[in-house]
Amino acid sequence: MIRFVAIAAIGALSAVGAARAVASLDPTHYAAAARAEEVVQPATAAPSAVASIRKSADGHYWAEAQVDGKAVRFLVDTGATAVSLTLEDARRLGIDTANLTYGYDVITADGKARAAAVKLASISIAGARIENVDALIIEKGLGASLLGMSYLGRLRAFEATQSALILKP
Repeated sequence: MIRFVAIAAIGALSAVGAARAVASLDPTHYAAAARAEEVVQPATAAPSAVASIRKSADGHYWAEAQVDGKAVRFLVDTGATAVSLTLEDARRLGIDTANLTYGYDVITADGKARAAAVKLASISIAGARIENVDALIIEKGLGASLLGMSYLGRLRAFEATQSALILKP
């Protein structure tokens, strides 16, 4: 299972890198992406209701999540099989990244990198909480943590609209 997750993460990370390369060719898109990096739009939801993540100015869905009780900003990536954390986010979560086994090779926008498999106790976005989530920690080359299908696929449903991503726990 983890081997499949690592292979799928390679494809997802490659897609993110390609998208960033294309976006960097368009200065207006690049400026919008930079502005979106500065303004994080948190997900919103009423208790036991659906969660909604507004689309950012850069055209992506950025989710403010609680991972094991701590805030992490994710780029929602339905093409990523697993939740993927940057090394920095993993450290902020209290994960001892120096003692992980980086046994998986992945390809990022910066080239080849190593990844370690971990299990997160929980990820919660505006009340859409999933427990025991498989994740990868990418040693280098990942610009933002990715909210992949190891979280999204465990929801009852999710739907992308023109203005928001709807999460149905």
